[in-house]
Amino acid sequence: MFFETTRVPDRKCSCGVEQRVAVLLSYLLGWIGGLIFFFIEKENKFVRFSAMQSLILSAGWTAVWLTLVIFGSVLGHLSLALGYLFTGLNVLVFLAFAGLVALLTVQGWKGSKVKLMVIGGLAEQWSRSADD
Repeated sequence: MFFETTRVPDRKCSCGVEQRVAVLLSYLLGWIGGLIFFFIEKENKFVRFSAMQSLILSAGWTAVWLTLVIFGSVLGHLSLALGYLFTGLNVLVFLAFAGLVALLTVQGWKGSKVKLMVIGGLAEQWSRSADD
């Protein structure tokens, strides 16, 4: 399975924002929202996990996007077909990223934790506080 979903009870956030709003903003604002909520939320594990997963997902997408842009630009000068191929790949990667963000946002708003296959494990590990 590409992801696993579990229901999370609604808990208070130490940052003063409602849990589902914090999760929504973590995903919608990408790495910026992830950074903000990862550092300001100290107690709510669901918000911290979502913020870290958003950070990792956004960083991965940015790396893939930059790679495709650079290769598309360089190889596009050699062959127009290669330029179009990399542009098409970039569009597909963006659509996949947008779909994942939509899934994570909607499920987070409903109070469900979506743990992505590789990214989710890293997010769980890296979002734990020192006293966990």
